[in-house]
Amino acid sequence: MPPVITPDICDAHPDVRVLDPIFVNFGGIEAFFGPIRTVKCFEDNSLVKQAVAEPGEGAVLVVDAGGSHRCAMLGDMLAEQAVEQGWAGVVLYGCVRDVEVLAETELGIQALGAHPRKSEKHGEGQRDIPVTFAGVTLTTGQWLYADNNGIVVADTRLSLND
Repeated sequence: MPPVITPDICDAHPDVRVLDPIFVNFGGIEAFFGPIRTVKCFEDNSLVKQAVAEPGEGAVLVVDAGGSHRCAMLGDMLAEQAVEQGWAGVVLYGCVRDVEVLAETELGIQALGAHPRKSEKHGEGQRDIPVTFAGVTLTTGQWLYADNNGIVVADTRLSLND
């Protein structure tokens, strides 16, 4: 996999959209990219659990958790399942937990922060719909590129050798 360097992507592709710089890198892979698949849920990670149990095929799971700082929507067990299923990463507009384990997990993970409490599980939420946060609307099928400099979104896969 070629290296993801978001400043270079922005220079070569000025039309990419850049998410507001509100995310923290928690995963063992600091730079990642892939086609987007979305989940929208609030303080209920049932659909996150469902998604990471399915083949990821190199995709990035984008979770609009409403920006909640009251519970974690991803922890070590779901992250490990995402690795086993071939997901490239998770971008979470919400919180994670088990941060020491996540840092050793071979998965890109960016989130707003950490919280020790787990979420509820009532099966609520939606999948594969447009979600908007951090100043950008993200849609299933777009491409997301993330590293320690930030997160960018493009409508199509970009050549990282530009």
